[in-house]
Amino acid sequence: MIDDTKTIVSLADWQNPPINRYTFGRMRQVVPTARVAAGSAPLRLTDGDPLDLDLPVGTETLRSILDRTYTDGFMVLHNVRAELYPGDLEPDRTHMLFSVSKSIVGTVAANLIAAGLLDPEAALTEYIPELANSGYAGATVRHILDMRSGIRFSEEYLEPGAEVRYLDQAVGWIPRVDDWVPPSLYQFLPMLKTARPQGGPFEYRSCETDVLGWVCERAAADRMPALLSRLVWSKFAADDLDAGVDRAGAVFADGGLAATLRDVARFGEMLRRGGRIDAEQVVPLHWIDDSLRGAPDSHEAYSQSPTGTPFPGGMYRNQFWIPHPDRRVLLCLGIYGQFIHIDIDRGVVVVKLSSCPTPVNDELGNAAFAAAEAVAAALA
Repeated sequence: MIDDTKTIVSLADWQNPPINRYTFGRMRQVVPTARVAAGSAPLRLTDGDPLDLDLPVGTETLRSILDRTYTDGFMVLHNVRAELYPGDLEPDRTHMLFSVSKSIVGTVAANLIAAGLLDPEAALTEYIPELANSGYAGATVRHILDMRSGIRFSEEYLEPGAEVRYLDQAVGWIPRVDDWVPPSLYQFLPMLKTARPQGGPFEYRSCETDVLGWVCERAAADRMPALLSRLVWSKFAADDLDAGVDRAGAVFADGGLAATLRDVARFGEMLRRGGRIDAEQVVPLHWIDDSLRGAPDSHEAYSQSPTGTPFPGGMYRNQFWIPHPDRRVLLCLGIYGQFIHIDIDRGVVVVKLSSCPTPVNDELGNAAFAAAEAVAAALA
């Protein structure tokens, strides 16, 4: 346990171990945030039989995988089978979601499309003329929903010259050491250049979701915290969501949200139920179906990714990872070990919040994914 009274955190080190076990559960103390209001009638979570933590996962057990993958919070819904806080996290404190945020922002876009306010086939410049001279010229909303624009953007978090590092400077998540980097997200995005034609292969790039968040704001004539609350979060959540914002108040849509473990599980459960909470359709069912089905060329575009992909045979659609071609599983993934695993056919939601030492560790990520798959299979 880290002593609050003796902890000094800076922008230069807050994402590094071991301090990230403290900071990831205290976003409000690290970066500027806006509150996304919850509602007054949260989705009720009912208890089930406790999950056996000695469940075999290959040559390991669920318990051993949770222990060695820097788990801060772990929850299983098939009713509530497990709710664990092995690290510093507490039930009423939010934890950073990183790129799990992308899937949540994607459901805002889903609602705007259903309301006729956003056209997925429209050019981005119809909503954001400021992108006309950028690498996004000629790209559509659909291209960024599926991360198939032609933008040049490296997602290599630990490489100093990668665009993702400049993006972090622009939003104020790391020190702004390059004078040419503007001090806000919406000034930075129009500076990105093109690498190839629009609508080509899938390539995972966080800037796509930041553009999507900007598009949603323009389409709805409202700011993202209000949209998140009104369209999604207030429908099921018990606690407010934290949204990281830049110096101009723009939400860091690609990875800036933080929520309690229970509310992250509620989000997954809402999707497992086909986007419905009681009589209210929170996320259109056709959005979930389309995410699982994909476009005719989604699998091909995914397999041809220039940077490689996890989940062979899978795809990426509507800001969700689809890991299996033959099972209805939605996956929301974030760096440092965050995920929501939603197995619709088996009726199981698994959430893991973590503070791994590095943004990406394939071995730890694969072990955690295998654990979620084993839990879903055991409860089916």
